[in-house]
Amino acid sequence: MTITGRRLSLDEFLALPEERPSLEYIDGEVTQKVSPSFRHIRLQAGLVSLVNSFAIPRRLASAEQELRVTFAERSFVPDVSVFTWDRIPEDEHGEVPYEVTIAPDIAVEVRSPGQLVRDQVERCRWYVANGVRLSIFVNTQARYVRTFRDGAESEQLRGADRVDLGDVIPGFSFTVDELFAALRARWPAE
Repeated sequence: MTITGRRLSLDEFLALPEERPSLEYIDGEVTQKVSPSFRHIRLQAGLVSLVNSFAIPRRLASAEQELRVTFAERSFVPDVSVFTWDRIPEDEHGEVPYEVTIAPDIAVEVRSPGQLVRDQVERCRWYVANGVRLSIFVNTQARYVRTFRDGAESEQLRGADRVDLGDVIPGFSFTVDELFAALRARWPAE
């Protein structure tokens, strides 16, 4: 849903105050993300936990929820962004910056009720066409995952199917079931 009656430049958009749910910028238009459901938040947190529990101790990558990334003349807030260890953005003090102006290595979109699958898939394709190495679409209602890479898209991965991220995070994969386990009301103790 477009929320302004006029087109803005990217600089004008970036000067706007942050809102919740987040605003995004595409070709002069400002839209607002759908407010996330409990399921959506759990899947985001579950994926961040899966990635970070494997990748951070090995100094391979870091995953973040709802991080604004501005690149290729657009400004999005992917549900999960992953940066490989050597590409984690940092400022002159070695700390993470306020603004991220590079494409993440992995961008994830988790479908919320009311979002069209077609739109989410097109966004995943746009990410890959504009510097993201791997994009992932998680369909919360139909319980499947699709991956997008330059020149390759997976079919719907379900259940025990493995989601292999080894080309971006060496040695890392998870099953669709492992991801959707985050939807359990009470996660099992490890």
